[in-house]
Amino acid sequence: MARLFGTDGVRGLANRDLTAELALDLSVAAAHVLGDAGAFVGHRPRAVVGRDPRLSGEFLEAAVVAGLASAGVDVVRAGVVPTPAIAFLTAHTGADLGVMLSASHNAMPDNGIKFFARGGSKLDDAVEDAIEARLNEPWQRPTGADVGRITDDPSLVEHYITHLVGTLPHALDGLRVVVDGANGAASRVAPEAYRRAGAEVIEIHTAPDGVNINDNCGSTHMDDLCHAVVESQADLGIAHDGDADRCLAVDAAGRVIDGDQIMAVLALAMRDRGSLRANTVVATVMSNLGFKIAMREAGINLVETAVGDRYVLEAMRASAYALGGEQSGHVIMLDHATTGDGTLTALHLMSRMAETGRPLADLAAVMQQLPQVLVNVRNVDKSRVSTCEPLNAAITRAASRLGDTGRVLLRPSGTEPLVRVMVEAPTEELAREVADDLVAVVEAELSL
Repeated sequence: MARLFGTDGVRGLANRDLTAELALDLSVAAAHVLGDAGAFVGHRPRAVVGRDPRLSGEFLEAAVVAGLASAGVDVVRAGVVPTPAIAFLTAHTGADLGVMLSASHNAMPDNGIKFFARGGSKLDDAVEDAIEARLNEPWQRPTGADVGRITDDPSLVEHYITHLVGTLPHALDGLRVVVDGANGAASRVAPEAYRRAGAEVIEIHTAPDGVNINDNCGSTHMDDLCHAVVESQADLGIAHDGDADRCLAVDAAGRVIDGDQIMAVLALAMRDRGSLRANTVVATVMSNLGFKIAMREAGINLVETAVGDRYVLEAMRASAYALGGEQSGHVIMLDHATTGDGTLTALHLMSRMAETGRPLADLAAVMQQLPQVLVNVRNVDKSRVSTCEPLNAAITRAASRLGDTGRVLLRPSGTEPLVRVMVEAPTEELAREVADDLVAVVEAELSL
């Protein structure tokens, strides 16, 4: 049977793959596993629960809260907040666990459940496997005064905003920024944080209605933001995804600045400030070759991990590194957060602009991107990528063709039924040609 947990929690089509029953059972199992691990010591266990604004979050949140309370956990509902806010608030309030209902950048019909352990850290694979193993097991249910209590505290988000602004080395005075909230969890928090830090803020797609999250907006659909930045003569634009654990940027000319470029800017800023511990940044195998070259030329060490911010975070914690992230815009600043935080990332990117007086395009020019083509091949058997001989032969031929001037990477998605084909090459034309050849083989050999 396939593993229930993916690369970022449990995710699927709400009310079909991810049901209220499953959400309740997962919450009960999570309470039991974390309790058995010794997280609940000396007091009744407590949890902080939040969600993004998609409609299904309402009934899934109710199921999660019911499961936790039935297992004897006191629950505080923080309301609609970013995923990193739940990570922060779990630690800030001394809660024993946090739960976030969100499918991040996925379309509105999907949803997901993410758990955070005491201190606000994501669960490792072993803990997730233990939770899955204890689904639907017999258990002794508390009764009477031993069941959990449920309260609402929407003011908790104020502590999160105050924390974000308090991390800045330099105020954002003089900057004009357009913020695309993806009609998601960042719609209130991000603009408010940027204003408190001193920026002039123009908002787009910050009116969530439960249905419009990620709908032709946010970090997966940048056209509106690019146009708004140029139209308003802003210094930059910031695009968040549905749960605001990542961001991408747009320079004053309307050009997209991706996660690799953002990390490059932050790495140099932290190096200059003396806060880039071990002079090292952590990135995934999906990062552009241009990023690797830029870090080498800057004298900064690079540690590579598998795709997924959880693997970046594991490497960072293992060696106490301060900065890591992904091309997609998940950036982890471990001195200030336990997970990727798009609002935090954007604040520090803008702080570097304000501190140096340099435009974003100039700062981002520290790295030259190698042309990269990424194709998502849907409706294929992603479990056979590593064992399909014709596909492996095609990958070998492509790698040989590119030599040292490019690379090929095929990766099954951890959250969706698709395979990602990525090709980097000296020219866009060559990258596209090689990618098209590989996509044709994937479709021919792995189609469902």
